[in-house]
Amino acid sequence: MLGGLPAVGKSTVASALYRAGRFSYVRIDAIEQALRTSGEMGSRGVEAAGYVVGYAVVGDLLDGGNDVLVECVNPVEVTRAAWREVAKTHGAALVEVELHCSDPETHRGRAESRVVDVPGLRLPDWQAIQTREYEVWANADLHVDTSTTSPHDAASLILTAIHNAKQ
Repeated sequence: MLGGLPAVGKSTVASALYRAGRFSYVRIDAIEQALRTSGEMGSRGVEAAGYVVGYAVVGDLLDGGNDVLVECVNPVEVTRAAWREVAKTHGAALVEVELHCSDPETHRGRAESRVVDVPGLRLPDWQAIQTREYEVWANADLHVDTSTTSPHDAASLILTAIHNAKQ
């Protein structure tokens, strides 16, 4: 499970992991945008639906014997606990990885220069990122600072953590 605030580099690191060819990849942004595009979400919008769909999809993939990479903001303990429950229910090891960017200028630059890679997705601006609800993730297995760690090196750290979790 790969999480962190928008624009910290989750998609970039996830792409490096995915290219390693080891994972089925589930991206909550893509699920949420598909739900919006469906036009069936009503006036309240997606809310928790994207995560709930993600839990079901990941459960099916785990039951099929897949290693799964989940990429999402995962901003609060309730969503993190739900991913732990999905892993437990489907007999999978879980490695929780929080990406963060300790350099505000770098983080802001990323937020302001990102290119949308999910058709129709509206990316949050810097103000929305700064004010987003995001609880401290004290129990993550790995915290990676993307202001000092390259995507390739972050992927290597994550692969090592996964290898260690499986032993």
